[in-house]
Order: sequence, then structure tokens, then C-alpha cells
Amino acid sequence: MDELLPKHIAIIMDGNRRWAKQRNLPVKLGHKEGAETLKKVVRYANKRGIEYITVYAFSTENWKREKDEVDSLMSLLEYYLDQFSKEADSENIVIKVIGRRNELSEKLLKKIDEVVAGTKNNTGIVFTIALNYGGRDEIVNAIKNLVEDTQNNKIDVDDINEELISNYLYTKNMPDPDLMIRTSGELRTSNFLPWQLVYSEFLFLDKLWPDFSEKDLEDAIKVFSKRNRKFGAK
Repeated sequence: MDELLPKHIAIIMDGNRRWAKQRNLPVKLGHKEGAETLKKVVRYANKRGIEYITVYAFSTENWKREKDEVDSLMSLLEYYLDQFSKEADSENIVIKVIGRRNELSEKLLKKIDEVVAGTKNNTGIVFTIALNYGGRDEIVNAIKNLVEDTQNNKIDVDDINEELISNYLYTKNMPDPDLMIRTSGELRTSNFLPWQLVYSEFLFLDKLWPDFSEKDLEDAIKVFSKRNRKFGAK
């Protein structure tokens, strides 16, 4: 029997700060190591035939962290977006960014738009970065747009169903994740893709994100392939 591959993997990359503190290193080095891990994991997922991978890079709540850490994170995101833009074509990776744009700097927004436009015609894995993202915020935003379109007679109230609501989310035209992985031992989803994860398989790992490897992803795929997904049926 052919191996059952998840079409879409979502990842909560948790543990960068703990990884750095355990080694008496600055927190920004933990985030840098985490970014290197992400590059390796996305490349491996692409070679493995995974079609979509979505990662939680920065939540709407993360602005509450120390300003120095937030600033270094944003600089790091900008740097790696630049790196990905140079490498994505040779790797055939499509890059998307979802989340609220309002609080992001013009410089970062420009880099995001360049990378998204520059990779949109690639045909490999769709790598989506959830940046300044909050799941409830996404749903609120979708409802506002849905109400506006209803008031402008673009849609009829009777046409509203799950599929239509999905089309108002940031993840429009993407399948829901089959597998959600969270590192660092925390057992929660932390406002990540609440609408999209309702039938996903969850895998929680004690390993900190910078220590996550291609083998760990392969092991996760094997665990997924053994799960019996019933989608509410008996």
C-alpha cells in the first residue's frame, strides 16, 4: 500500500528562546538557529512531496515581548525573506505570507511583496509564513468582509456556508492542514489556524524547534501515515 503523505503540514515552531537560554546565549541567536532549521525543513518537505507547509512565525500577541527581541525578530525575518527570494526559484518554492499587515514596517512589507510576487509562478511546495497572525483576528476580519459584501449585495445571506467562509480567510484556495506539529512540549494551538485545524492530526514533541531535524519531520510523516482519520464518521 502506498504511504499516506500529508498534503499540508502546519508547524508551531516553539522553543527558540528556551534553546538559547539553556546554552546561555542571546535570545536572538535562538531565533537565528530556528530560522536555519526552518530552511532545512522546508527544503526537505519540498523534496518529500509535501504540497503545503504553513509555519507560525510571529503572532499578534508576540508584540508584548521585549522591544529588542521583537526588533531582532523582524530584522531576521527580513534577512531570511531576502535569502529565500534568492533561493526559492532554484528550489521551486512558492512563498506566501499571511497575517495582519498594519503593524509591519514599510521596509518589511516591501520585502514580503517582492518575495511573494517573485515566487508565485513556481510549482513546488507552497511555503506560507504566518506573520503578525492571530486565528481569532483572522476570523473577525473574515466576518467583517463577509458582512460588507452582504450589505453591498455581492452575496446573499442564504449562500453563507463553511466553504464560503473559508474563502474569506487568509488561507483561501489552500487545503486545511492534515497534520499540525508543535515543538517544545507545549500542548496547545495558541490561536494558530483555529478554523483550519478542526480535523487536523496533532503531534506534540518535547524537542525544541532549533533541534528539530529532517528526520523528525520524516518521523512525523510516518506517525501521520498510521493515523486513522475518520472526519467525524464512525
